[in-house]
Order: sequence, then C-alpha cells, then structure tokens
Amino acid sequence: MTVARTICLGFLAVILAGTFLLMMPFSTSNGTWNDPIVALFTSTSAVCVTGLAVVDTGSDFSFVGQLLILMLAQIGGLGYMTTTTFLILLIGRRFDLRQKIAIQQALDRPGMSGSTQMIRSIVATTLIFEITGIFLLLPTFVKDFGWNQGLWLAIFHSISAWNNAGFSLFSDSLVSYQNSRIVVFTIAGLIIFGGIGYQVILDIFLWARDKLLRKPSVIVFSLDFKVAISTTLMLLLLGIIAFFLIEVRNPQTFGNSTFSDQLLLAWFQSVTTRTAGFNSVDIGSMTDAGLFITIAMMFIGASPGGTGGGIKTTTLRVLTSCTKAILQGKEDVLLYDRKIAISLILKAVGVVIGSLATVILATVLISLTDPQLEFIQILFEVVSAFATVGLSTGITSSVSIAAKLILIVIMYIGRVGILLLMSAVLGDPRPSRVHYPEENLLVG
Repeated sequence: MTVARTICLGFLAVILAGTFLLMMPFSTSNGTWNDPIVALFTSTSAVCVTGLAVVDTGSDFSFVGQLLILMLAQIGGLGYMTTTTFLILLIGRRFDLRQKIAIQQALDRPGMSGSTQMIRSIVATTLIFEITGIFLLLPTFVKDFGWNQGLWLAIFHSISAWNNAGFSLFSDSLVSYQNSRIVVFTIAGLIIFGGIGYQVILDIFLWARDKLLRKPSVIVFSLDFKVAISTTLMLLLLGIIAFFLIEVRNPQTFGNSTFSDQLLLAWFQSVTTRTAGFNSVDIGSMTDAGLFITIAMMFIGASPGGTGGGIKTTTLRVLTSCTKAILQGKEDVLLYDRKIAISLILKAVGVVIGSLATVILATVLISLTDPQLEFIQILFEVVSAFATVGLSTGITSSVSIAAKLILIVIMYIGRVGILLLMSAVLGDPRPSRVHYPEENLLVG
C-alpha cells in the first residue's frame, strides 16, 4: 500500500460512503430511495468538487441530502489526507513518517517539515474565508428568502464557492443574481482565493501582517507565489476581454445587458471557468467561440495546493517558458531568474499529455455511446468533468447511463490527478543504475 494508493483509495472510500448515504430515503425530497446512478454521480461530483449534477440539487434532495453534499464537497476541497490528518490532530494523536509523506504529496509541497502547522493553517484559512462569505451573502439571501432559508443558502453557497464545488441550490445557478454586485463579487472572491493555493494565501497574510506592524524584515516571495499570482491575473484579464468581445452581441447571454452589467458578466464568466462551476448566464446559449474559450480556460484550471482542478497554472507557465527558451535558442528554462529543473519540465509534460489523452479517450467513448449529441457539447462536458469545473451546456441529465459512468471516472481522475493515479496503479518507480547512450532525433 503505497502513499499514492492510500490517497486514491481514500477518495474512493469517501465517494462510496457518500453514495450509500445519498441513496437513503432521508436524502431525497420525496422520501423514497434514490437512484444508485444519481447517488453515485452526485457523490463523485461533490467529493471531486466538480458540480456537475444529473438532478436539481435544490429540489430533488432534502435538507439532509443537501447537507451531505456540502460535507462531501468540504472533504473533497480540503483533500482526503488533509481531512484525515486534521481529525487525527483533533483527537491528540501524532502521525508518523508515512503520513507526513502522504501530506507532502497530497499538498504538492517540497518538504515534510511543518506539516502539522500547515494542516492547521489550511483549516483555519478555510473557516475564515467561508464564514466571511456567509456574512457577505447573508443580507441578500435573507432579504429574498427569509432568515432560515437565507442562512442556509448563504452557508451552502459560501462553502461550495470556496471549495470550487459549483453546487447551487438554485435551479439556474446564479443567473437570477447575475446583476447583484455583492453576490457576484463574493462568490468570485471565494472562487479565486480557494483555487489559488493555501501557501499563496499564507504568503499574502505574512506580507500584510509585516506591513501593518511595520516590521523591518523583508519577505521574499517564493517562485510558486509569483507564478500563481501572475498567471491567475493574466488569465482573468484575458478571459474578461475574450468573453466580452465574443458574447457582447449575443442576446441570449450578454447582448441585452447594460455595459457595466456586461463587464460584470464577463468578469464572472472568466472567474468561474477556473474550475468553479457556477454560471451567471445560460452556458448552452453561448456561441461556439465562447464555448471553446471556456474549454481552454477550464483545461488550464487553478493553482496547485488549492481546491481547483485542471492542469494548473504552474504547468502552463513551465511549458510556455520551455517554448520561449526554445524560440530564443536557449538551453535553460528560466522563470523569474530561476532555472527550472528537468524533472519539473518532465512532470509538466506528463501532466499535459496524460490529461489530453484522458480527455480525448472520454470524448471518443461518449461520442460512441451518445451519437445524437454535438461534438462541442461532449468535449465541453468531458473537460468540465476532468478539470472538476461543473459547467455544462445542459446535457448532463440527458446523457446515457454509460456516459454518466464515463464522466464519473473522469471526475475521479481529475480530482486525484493523472500522475498520482498512474503512480497508484504502477507503484513506486524503482531506481536504475543503467544509463543509456544519448542520440539526436528530428523534432518539429
């Protein structure tokens, strides 16, 4: 039982437990046993913080069912190892070297030191942001639905947004609140900070604390921080511009709104494609160009160490830096005056190739099981599942059982990570003392 297998099987165990609970009559609004496929799909979507749904979460699930979905999304957002380790710390037990290695791999950290403090910081950060989101959303929802229902809506959407889960209790997601500044900016803020990575948030906190206390010490931001922040800002800006220019004349999305509301819609669409899953416009009514831009943004995803999916912003920057180095005739790949190790470049290539292969295979299979669907719809659904986004053109509930099972597998692969899953299947690599001769090959 390797560390990779522990993590993969841990997620699988949580999914199966969630499936069993969501099948129970107390989880459905009509008090009957739930469809096993619906329960499995919903549980997988929640644990993998995706947000794809085959039934309406707000009307088809009871309060208990909605609470279970929220708990599964919280566990999935924190990660199986983070949740397990925090529970171990709560009961006062110490964890061994094996668990420290698991935490290191689960959080993609360079070392094992400070694992206990990191877990506590992650849980504290999660609670702070989620509670802040609840208080910001509370006035709007209480005004519209009363205190009891408004409080539950604020809690549900705040936790769902922070974990980039994408589940909403509204049948149209956030379309009804597309012009509400407080709702849009609160949800968008939770999505961005939830997906940017806990280490980045911690660096921002330490920098702000030293500035407020006027400490003479100078914080040197890590390369992870610089890459995550700069790439996130760049993608958000490009997304706003692209969605605004493409959808501004589409009367079914942006066309009938005022200029300020169009900018707000473009902003939220740019944010939510980063593995969030909420939508403030009808995704199925977007142009093919808008859908393709959304697919590209979803595939990139969020940053390492956060609650989002995709190939990650750091992977994108490593590969674009490789391309830049080749075009400039350089042999070293540099990022912010730092040389990128060959092992990281190989890992980035492996992530992209493995992700593309997974998406292509799933798209082909669903095209065979559901030939009546358009290609762009199938590709959109597959990328949304793999990148744990949750956006949909509206075909999720209507696809065949075989297609639903394929999407379930894809969501699971996207959450645990393609490299971690392959490591779990193949086992830990064995070191080799054999060195092979080097030879040139024509490329490009």
